[in-house]
Amino acid sequence: MIKYKTAEEIELMREAALVVSRTLGEIAKVIKPGVTGLQLDKLAEEYIRDQGAVPGFLGLYDFPNTLCISPNEQVVHGFPTDVPYEDGDIVSVDCGAILNGYYGDHAYTFELGDVAPEVRELCKVTKESLYKGIEATNASNRISDIGFAIQQHAEAHGYGVVRELVGHGIGSTMHEDPQIPNYGKRGRGKKIKNGLTIAIEPMINMGTEKIIQHADGWTITTGDGKPSAHFEHDVAVVDGKPVILSTFDYIEEALGIK
Repeated sequence: MIKYKTAEEIELMREAALVVSRTLGEIAKVIKPGVTGLQLDKLAEEYIRDQGAVPGFLGLYDFPNTLCISPNEQVVHGFPTDVPYEDGDIVSVDCGAILNGYYGDHAYTFELGDVAPEVRELCKVTKESLYKGIEATNASNRISDIGFAIQQHAEAHGYGVVRELVGHGIGSTMHEDPQIPNYGKRGRGKKIKNGLTIAIEPMINMGTEKIIQHADGWTITTGDGKPSAHFEHDVAVVDGKPVILSTFDYIEEALGIK
């Protein structure tokens, strides 16, 4: 059952989302070749707690860390490790936080150093796909129109759209109804209404859409070992239109992206 939010609840969710946004901005200041995931994880936990919030992933479904960090061919749900990142890596950092009883949850794929042009293009198109999905999140559409918009843009560039992993409703729990696939046919599913709050998160692979679930129960990699990119925003429907509750501004300011 979809839990539609009041205007007051949406504002509380915006505050939680912005905790995550600022945390990812802090990550952006330090992530580079030679840094490890465990260093980033420690920074994120401390920064979230300093903002009066609680890490949203730590302990959720027994996940042991504050961040999901997934480099290169890892799609999502990767563990932070003590292995330093290398020049040319791309690294998806997914972060969650709880503030005032509501979750924020979003992700950004960072490009470290001299990234291959074709991998930069993958990141660019994946980010564009996210905004295509957000544009489709309006009261004239249905849930499947979001995935249709994402799929059309990604596949037009020859990329694989992951099927098994999806976006989701979000609120006082991390994962609420409805599921938000990144693919689909137009005009299917629930009608989009005011008060809908969702996390839209395209996971786009350079090659096959197929994935591999690893024995640790968490790590997901591409079926062909090619890179994958992942971007995510929290979105609410207000007055029939999408409102992005999270922001990449802190990240992009740190990275010098205009």
